[in-house]
This record gives sequence, C-alpha cells and structure tokens, in this order.
Amino acid sequence: MSDPINISELRRDYKFKALLEADVLANPMDQFQLWFEEALKAGLTEPNAMSLSTVKNNKPSSRCVLLKGIENEGFVFFTNYSSNKGKEMEANPNVALNFIWLELERQVRIEGTVSRLGDTENDAYFYSRPIGSQIGAIVSAQSTVLRDRQELDDAWTSIESKYHTENPVRPEHWGGYHVKPNKIEFWQGRSSRLHDRLLFELMGDNWQMSRLSP
Repeated sequence: MSDPINISELRRDYKFKALLEADVLANPMDQFQLWFEEALKAGLTEPNAMSLSTVKNNKPSSRCVLLKGIENEGFVFFTNYSSNKGKEMEANPNVALNFIWLELERQVRIEGTVSRLGDTENDAYFYSRPIGSQIGAIVSAQSTVLRDRQELDDAWTSIESKYHTENPVRPEHWGGYHVKPNKIEFWQGRSSRLHDRLLFELMGDNWQMSRLSP
C-alpha cells in the first residue's frame, strides 16, 4: 500500500501573467470575451465548463454546466427546467457562476440573476444539437431516482426507435437560461499567493472596478 498523500504540501507558484488595471477593458463582458477567446486558443479542455451555484431554503448547491452563449450582456446555458437546479432557480433567481482555467492560472467569478429564455431561442439551440443529445433530453427526467442503469437504457431504446421515422420534438421541460451579471471578478494567479483580483460591480447602468486583496 502506498504512503498517504500529504495534501497540505500540494502547491504551485503562479507566474504566468499579471492583471493590472491599465490592461483591463472597461466593460467586464468584453474582458470576459477576451479571456474566453484566449482559453480557446490555448486548447483547454471544455473551456466553457462553469460551476453553477444556486440556493434554496438557505442551502447552497453547485454543479458544472456548459456555457452556450454570451448574449445580451449575459451568459447563456441550457438544462432541464424540472431538475433540482431548475427548481432552485425558480425559487431563487440569484445565482453564481465560476470559470477556472488552470493552465492560464485564471478564474472568473460571476454573480447575477437568472431568467428563462423564450421558445424561439430554446428551439433554435435544441434543433442545432446532435440527434442523440435531443433524444437524451427527452429520455432524462433529470435528478429523479432511477432503479438502475438498465431503466435508463431501456427508456433510451424505446424513445430512439420512435425517432427512426419522425423528428424529435423539444420537450417543454427543457430550455435555456440567461444570467445577467451584477458582479464579475477576474482572478489572475501571482507568485507567493499575491494574486491579482479585479472586481467589477454594476452600479446603475455603469460598471465600477476595484482591486481586492488576495
């Protein structure tokens, strides 16, 4: 048996880049777009993966979802409206997003409010997906308890055979959300844990930037 890992000794000194006020765009959405494009160019795995945090009855819950658009000064993703996160967002529209791009030693923290997209936007994205993903959205009663894997596989087989002769129809319980941010923090790792943290807060119609202590 191998020796136990001493987790407390795991550390890395960040030296990739700095993040100075003079280098940041005035609109944090533009700055996010810039960083996101750099993450794409760096060839990172799933650069659009983000944690989504919700709160219901004062209890937080987090999971990873995929960003699918940067639109109308906000962030777009899609999921099952009847899932746990869908119910939590229905009860409390205040959410948080977090992106971490470790290879670039960067993190973006976002707070805002969420709202559902309309049928036109939902249909447009649903029918752009691979047929397997469309069927998967129909088959999955997300967050509900399954007897076993076979139950899910049987449901897939039954639904898939139906769509050999007709096209899938987007289920009403599946669609998108738009997160309108009111806070966006850009974090750049620096040496000796003296990280750069620039916070944008929405004040009325304008973004105000401040530097936070690491």
